[in-house]
Amino acid sequence: MDPLSAAMKIAGSGLEAQSTRLRIVSENIANARSTGDTPGADPYRRKTITFGQQMDRTSGVETVDVKKVGVDEGEFSTEFDPSNPAANEKGVVKLPNVNILVEMADMREANRSYDANLQTIKQTRDLISSTIDLLKSQ
Repeated sequence: MDPLSAAMKIAGSGLEAQSTRLRIVSENIANARSTGDTPGADPYRRKTITFGQQMDRTSGVETVDVKKVGVDEGEFSTEFDPSNPAANEKGVVKLPNVNILVEMADMREANRSYDANLQTIKQTRDLISSTIDLLKSQ
């Protein structure tokens, strides 16, 4: 595979991986206050994502992929709210183990990585177009 096509393939896999990462972060933010359905039930658990690399046998390049979407086994925080349907007999509610600041930082990083991969694809496309134009003019 030529270097320009390989660059497109690698950047495309990066776009897909970061898109999945953004979806996971969005789910975490959306469920940051999602408590359990019944008194004393566990709330939403923060999701995590792990990346891996994979050899694309058809092109011979290493691409990034989502290796695993897991859950954060960290402790839940609690708050006293006897009016909440998820409150136990003492009026304590378990809250998700989602830290909005961490999620926002993760979202920003994923967004920047997504943009970097997108710029790589745009520049590679421009290089391919320039190469074709040069070949036409000869």
